[in-house]
Amino acid sequence: MQKILITGSNGLLGQKLVYKLKADSNVTLIATARGDNRLVDKVGYTYEPLDITDLSQVKTIFSRYMPDIIINTAAMTNVDACETEQESCWLLNVTAVENQLSVLEGLMQEHSEYNPHFIHLSTDFIFDGTHGPLDENEQPHPLSYYAESKLAAEKIVQSSKLNWAIARTVLVYGIVDNMSRSNIVLWVKQNLEQGKTINVVDDQFRTPTLAEDLADGCILIARKKAKGIYNISGKDFLSILEIAHLVADYYKLDKTLIKASKSSDIKQPAKRPPITGFIIDKAIRELGYQPHSFTEGIRFLEEQLNKMSK
Repeated sequence: MQKILITGSNGLLGQKLVYKLKADSNVTLIATARGDNRLVDKVGYTYEPLDITDLSQVKTIFSRYMPDIIINTAAMTNVDACETEQESCWLLNVTAVENQLSVLEGLMQEHSEYNPHFIHLSTDFIFDGTHGPLDENEQPHPLSYYAESKLAAEKIVQSSKLNWAIARTVLVYGIVDNMSRSNIVLWVKQNLEQGKTINVVDDQFRTPTLAEDLADGCILIARKKAKGIYNISGKDFLSILEIAHLVADYYKLDKTLIKASKSSDIKQPAKRPPITGFIIDKAIRELGYQPHSFTEGIRFLEEQLNKMSK
């Protein structure tokens, strides 16, 4: 029986992990997030409110459960907010990681048989975007404060005494309970359905990732006790404009409403890397990772939306 603790269980990836892992009879699941549990289905796992920026709370919960695997999905991911609220960004993206690792290392010293596996989520934004797609050996060069915080966290994880893995991902999209956030697919679909013109950049390239695929990648890392860095993303290397066109094609919406624009036309506090996207050969080879194509991902979302509307 594996005890798996998830941080950030109210988030997009956190929710997908909870729903996948709670169905596994070999897993005892502890879901944690700040505040109340926002998942609709509250059966099959234990929920604990946990603020990972508070060291004493981390000590209390980690000591209580002694998890075999920790999947750290909690982060401040709003890139522009991170640029303008740097203290909050550092606290959640770096200090919170230090808190978890220091508590786990302390528990390892107290209990010689305890050997936890820490799986940390990271991002393509740690790169400068001069070229892509990228493999796991690419040298990071962050352009934004968000990216700096995520790279700092990676370095802390890599220098820890724990067994660790880092799952880097790209442009995650999916449907969450209590739909409080949109994603690129829904944004394009909703605007075009309303007959609105949208400006979409044609000079940013990504490998968009279905949230369920990312969850599967994390679970494969956990099951195989894999260590090191893994690129866990979608397999299609697309410009943001191509992404918008594929959404329009799928729903048979008017593509003439999509206007190509340049990143320089958009005024945002934080810089984005123009070209990222990941080469996922290592995850396919070592983990057996098999992501959906982007069009399959749209269909997957559509099926979920249809279920929710019934």
